[in-house]
Amino acid sequence: MRIGTQELIIILIVVIIIFGPTQIPKLTKMFGKSVKSFKDGMDEEEAGEAPAEKKAPKAQKAKAAKSADDEDEG
Repeated sequence: MRIGTQELIIILIVVIIIFGPTQIPKLTKMFGKSVKSFKDGMDEEEAGEAPAEKKAPKAQKAKAAKSADDEDEG
């Protein structure tokens, strides 16, 4: 069973009717970000990195480093 050109056109028309032409760019952007995030997660898993380590905010890392420096001094 294959999807032909006519079926794709019908699906596209239905999507435009449901979401409207103004919402489609937002949906495609959100879908692209989701795919990129998924691929990044797969790459991290293959590299053996923990996803939580890489996604820690920079402010938390700086705060942790500062508190470690404070402990060393005191």
